[in-house]
Amino acid sequence: MIVYPDINPIALRLGPIKVHWYGIMYLLGFAAGWLLARRRAARPGSTWKPVDVDDLAFFAMVGGILGGRIGYVLVYGLTFWTSQNPWYPFEIWDGGMSIHGGFIGALLALTLFAWRRRRSVADVFDFSAPLPELGLFFGRIGNFINGELWGKPTTHPWGFLVDPSHLHPSQASNALSECERLGITPCILHVQASQLYEGFLEGIVLFTVMWWFTAKSRPRLAPSGLFLLLYGTFRFLVEFVRMPDQQIGYLAWGWLTMGQVLSLPMILIGGVLLTYAYSTRAPSGNFATAQ
Repeated sequence: MIVYPDINPIALRLGPIKVHWYGIMYLLGFAAGWLLARRRAARPGSTWKPVDVDDLAFFAMVGGILGGRIGYVLVYGLTFWTSQNPWYPFEIWDGGMSIHGGFIGALLALTLFAWRRRRSVADVFDFSAPLPELGLFFGRIGNFINGELWGKPTTHPWGFLVDPSHLHPSQASNALSECERLGITPCILHVQASQLYEGFLEGIVLFTVMWWFTAKSRPRLAPSGLFLLLYGTFRFLVEFVRMPDQQIGYLAWGWLTMGQVLSLPMILIGGVLLTYAYSTRAPSGNFATAQ
């Protein structure tokens, strides 16, 4: 069993300002996506210019953050917001972002970008498909540092031993909440690091596949379809070892979670888009000439 390290979730202090690792992870994710987009735009035959990439990154960042936070508050934290803390939607430094809400927010922002630039929405989605994965990886590392979104109890040697008496107060609070939920006394957790599982699958594996797949011209909507299919599948599978959000719990059968319900449409839409893309084989507008 691996002992969960004592990592201060506050990376540094600038007077009264606290800079959290969680926020730094978001910045790293957006920076990685921007650099990858710049690299793709610089390839011979690309129809994208550096200024297009800069604006795309800005639209995606704003849409992703707003959508992620609004989605989490409405789906997972609505009761807490309305009954206990009216400022809860603005306290993003303490975590609480819905990846599905972030996707919806980013898609809406990218649609607006495509309309303003007179580009095909499908081409914008396809160009963006290999860009958010490293951000997903960094985000899950942020969850791990915060000591949140733990998986189910386990006795496997790769599980983590979490002792709240040795942790930062915010991490200890998360651990104590899990112990109370599971009826564990004294509070020593032995849990799966589902955050790291998700970071590996949704970040490293998905990025590797999508970066390779989009290295050459594919039928329009094929990259978008593959992204949705794989991400939805990975998230659906990890939910089997991840504890559901305490305020919601399991929705049915003692195992179905909100994360799985939200992932199913992604899997279905991804499969439909892939089938449509390879049946119509419409050329991508992201390449001046087919490669």
